[in-house]
Amino acid sequence: MDGETSTAKKAVATVTSSTSSPSRYEAQKRRDWDTFLKYLKNCEPPLCQCRCSGAHVIEFLKYLDQFGKTKVHVAACPFFGEPNPPSQCTCPLRQAWGSLDSLVGRQRAAFEDIGGGAPESNPFAANAVRIYLKEVREAQARARGIPHGKKKWKRPRVAKATLNADDGGGGRGSGVAALVVSATMV
Repeated sequence: MDGETSTAKKAVATVTSSTSSPSRYEAQKRRDWDTFLKYLKNCEPPLCQCRCSGAHVIEFLKYLDQFGKTKVHVAACPFFGEPNPPSQCTCPLRQAWGSLDSLVGRQRAAFEDIGGGAPESNPFAANAVRIYLKEVREAQARARGIPHGKKKWKRPRVAKATLNADDGGGGRGSGVAALVVSATMV
C-alpha cells in the first residue's frame, strides 16, 4: 500500500508541475474578478453576480476611483485644461481611463469564462458602462487640455494611372495595352 501511495503522490506532483502557472493576464483577470465579487459581497444589501447590472458595474468603477493615482483637475481648478501644471493642487486622484477600460475588458472576459450566461446578460458589456467610460475619457482629456477626438486621416494622393495603347509598332507587347503608373505619394 505504501508503494501505491508514493506512486499516487508522484503522479499528482507530476501533473501539478506540468501544468503551467496562469499567464499574467489570466492572473490579473482572476484578481480583478475576486475584487468585484468582494465588492458585491460588501454591498448593502449584498448582491450576487446573477443580479448584477450595468449600474452596479458603474458603482464599482466609481468605488475604485478612491484607489486611483491620476490627478483629474476639476473645472474650478486654475490648472484645468493645462497638460503640464506648474505646481500641485488639491484636485482628486482618480483611476485613469485606460485602467478602467482594460479592467472592464478583463471583467467582461471573466464573466464569460465563469459561464455567466448569454453575452447580452454580461453587465460589463452593458451600453451604460460603455457610455460611462466614454464620459470618463472625455472628462479626463478636457481636464488635461488634450483633445481626445478621432484623428482625421489624410487620404494619400491617388496614384495616377495612364493607359497607353501601343499603336502596333512592333515593339514589346505590340497590340497590348501597357499600364504606366506615376505615383506621387505624400
